[in-house]
Amino acid sequence: MERQRPYPSDLSDARWQLLEPTFTAWRAERRGKGLDIGRPPEHDLRRIMDAILYVDRTGIPWRYLPHDFPPWETVYGYFAAWQKEGIFDQLNGLLRRLVREAEGRDAEPSACILDAQSIKTSANVPTAGQGIDAGKKIAGRKRHIGVDTLGLLLAVWVTAASISDNAGGIRLLSRIAAANPRVTKAWTDTGYRTKAIDHGAHLGIDVEVVQRDPGTKEFKVIPRRWVVERTFGWLMHHRRLARDYETHPHRSEAIIHIAMIDLISRRLTRESTLNWRDT
Repeated sequence: MERQRPYPSDLSDARWQLLEPTFTAWRAERRGKGLDIGRPPEHDLRRIMDAILYVDRTGIPWRYLPHDFPPWETVYGYFAAWQKEGIFDQLNGLLRRLVREAEGRDAEPSACILDAQSIKTSANVPTAGQGIDAGKKIAGRKRHIGVDTLGLLLAVWVTAASISDNAGGIRLLSRIAAANPRVTKAWTDTGYRTKAIDHGAHLGIDVEVVQRDPGTKEFKVIPRRWVVERTFGWLMHHRRLARDYETHPHRSEAIIHIAMIDLISRRLTRESTLNWRDT
């Protein structure tokens, strides 16, 4: 079925030019190894990515994909393969470096901000993969993220909501240090305690806890911490992230990477992200 008109989530020509080399190289490498995951073998990679962005943006189940996209089994197969082989992580890093250079920054960051978000889960998420965040009284999962000073994703780890921010911070710092060796500074909230601070010091990262003014009762922007909180706000424009719908936590991490790819690619091409405020 030929599409009458594009969906708002579809990639523009300019955005596809940013992503196409990575996907084309991936397909060429699979061919070289004698591998392919589609039937027929030649599915249009742009249409596949459009379908994945449609799910991420609208929040629909994979089986409910409109029929003008490739079959949902094919789309999910590519999504799973790209997640497993690190393609979404690779694209996020590439686009982040382009944005930083466009903003007059060094391509590689030297500082980061850490935070966590507890989120409710859907009925298909196994009970064993969930937990309760006693402080926020939320049963579900927790998204631990680290961002640079522009709010662009550096690392993500999805766990049961019962996992402490401290444990998440230790994992994030290890991932950030391994992928971004120039990072020497991190800012956190008070949920990150001695173990995370000591682990950062071991990695050569100075972890500073930014505290809220105890005398302030009304809302007030907290230095440094507002950057990562804004990133969570950006992510929530994607309905697939309003809850955690993914059976496996590593698939949840991929959905977050896809949302950031969507946001960063629009930022590079100066295209707006439509939301309810624009209606």
